[in-house]
Amino acid sequence: MKPSLYSVYIRPLVLEDAKVSYNWRNDPEIWTFTEFKPDRYISPQMEEEWLKTKLFRTDEKRFAICLAGNDQYIGNIQLLEIDHEKAWYHLFIGEKIFWGQGISQKATQQLLAYAFSELDLKMILLEVHPDNIAARTVYKKMGFQTVGNNNGTGFLKMRLRKTEFFAEH
Repeated sequence: MKPSLYSVYIRPLVLEDAKVSYNWRNDPEIWTFTEFKPDRYISPQMEEEWLKTKLFRTDEKRFAICLAGNDQYIGNIQLLEIDHEKAWYHLFIGEKIFWGQGISQKATQQLLAYAFSELDLKMILLEVHPDNIAARTVYKKMGFQTVGNNNGTGFLKMRLRKTEFFAEH
């Protein structure tokens, strides 16, 4: 994976982001390696209503991935099912022209630092499609280790402990 030419930052998702993200929900290529896929057209209003239900959950932290140079919103990164010890990690780049640019790694670094420092979580979990080599490469660089698979879906289960993250970074 080549180094990214882009500087990125993450910020909390806001309702206005639905005006962009609804397009991503309607692009099947974006969901190739995900377990959950939209099964109908998602309108901007549907996306906004969905986002309203998610933004105020106390067990979720959802962020936009943005380019530092122009503040363009290009993807989502989130922690779900947060409890006092752990959370589940999810990420996607919705703007396909930025795939393979190293952005996921930069955004992941920021989210993990937040999860372990600000939220004081002890472990982050994720599931990844075994054929999603780019994502698996990023996760390994961040220190995630494969700990099994979800027999129902075939997805690989990975884990990163706080102590391992800070030992590496």
